[in-house]
Amino acid sequence: MNLLIKDEVLKKAEITAEELLIEIAVHLYDTERLSLGQARNLVQLDIISFQKELSKRNIFMKYDIEDLDTDLKNLEYIRKNK
Repeated sequence: MNLLIKDEVLKKAEITAEELLIEIAVHLYDTERLSLGQARNLVQLDIISFQKELSKRNIFMKYDIEDLDTDLKNLEYIRKNK
């Protein structure tokens, strides 16, 4: 399915197609409908650029105890396998 938004709608909203796509991706990430990777891939931005877009909107990275546990396990694995 493709989504078509008429130019006059974008003009009325005073937003470009690219800006609208970023808004959609940021919203989907913020509402946990897409992961960070999925959202940034949607707008084809690198991780730092997407994080800057989140920051502009005062949206924080989702990082919970499970993420911390995974990171700690990965660090331990790397440390042991040097």
